[in-house]
Amino acid sequence: MINKIDYTKYFKDISKNLQNFDYKKMEAVRKKISSLNKDNKIILIGNGGSASISNHVAVDLTKILKKRAITFNEPNLITCFANDYGYQKWAERALEAYALKKDIIILISSSGRSKNIINAARYAKRKNIYLVTLTGFKKNNPVSKLGNENLWINSNKYNIVEMVHHVWLLSIVDLIKTKKN
Repeated sequence: MINKIDYTKYFKDISKNLQNFDYKKMEAVRKKISSLNKDNKIILIGNGGSASISNHVAVDLTKILKKRAITFNEPNLITCFANDYGYQKWAERALEAYALKKDIIILISSSGRSKNIINAARYAKRKNIYLVTLTGFKKNNPVSKLGNENLWINSNKYNIVEMVHHVWLLSIVDLIKTKKN
């Protein structure tokens, strides 16, 4: 039977991880997003729950901050590119089609080991496009080694990692909005 102590422990785990962040990295991401001009955009990519986070954050970046933000969560885009280039290359090829040099790319991967996200990160690095990575699990995962800023959460639990990533990104949106007023 689940009791109040179980919930309390779970919420404490989220709270502890939310507060275990690198201020300098978060501030660098906030400043970079704040300085983005109207001709460029923010591209967010994730798989599964991280794709849902990408959608939510992209909408808030656009609606609240008036920044152009997109995701690649359209089934026809994913299935077309995965069919033509392979699942491991679809995100890279989508970036090739849509990303510009002065855009910002945000990649979200709980494990930091998803091949399609690794290939997208390598593309961003190769093209010198500003890259923010959000990962969890092992600190030195492949994705975390490739970004300009790497936000890592010290947890092996998918839902903890995803919830913290979501809150961190939305905190950046809200703090940019607060600083504008």
